Amino acid sequence: MHLTTVFLALTLLWPVGPPPPEILRGWQPPPGPYAAGHRGVDLAAPPGTPVLAPAAGTVTFAGPVGGRGAVTLTLPGTGAPPLRTTFTPVTPLVPPGSRVSPGTPIARVTESTHCPVDCLHWGLLRGEEYLNPLLLTRRPPSRLLPLRN
Repeated sequence: MHLTTVFLALTLLWPVGPPPPEILRGWQPPPGPYAAGHRGVDLAAPPGTPVLAPAAGTVTFAGPVGGRGAVTLTLPGTGAPPLRTTFTPVTPLVPPGSRVSPGTPIARVTESTHCPVDCLHWGLLRGEEYLNPLLLTRRPPSRLLPLRN
């Protein structure tokens, strides 16, 4: 299955909102597997904000990672290996093995020092390769504006 087809088929929900949250820090892929980068996006979200499943999937992890709560949602029908979307820092609301539909609350945002203001870090992976999770969201089409002199 072509990656673009997968993204178009999954384009469903933001994990926090509505309305769509402010993007505090965008995806900055590292030049190599061990190099510095930002392997996800940071979305403005105060502690207690519900984290919603952006697509149907199975919770394959819910627990602590590096001292922060994390949830991983594996998305069926997205190829081999399947896409996995991750959320930190959170308090999980559903146990591993839970099948959820789009919009199901799967966690709540918790306090963290990851961002200068409260946020949710949202990641997307295929196997060990990090991808831009914003590819899963609906965004308005780009418009070209006339040049003004």
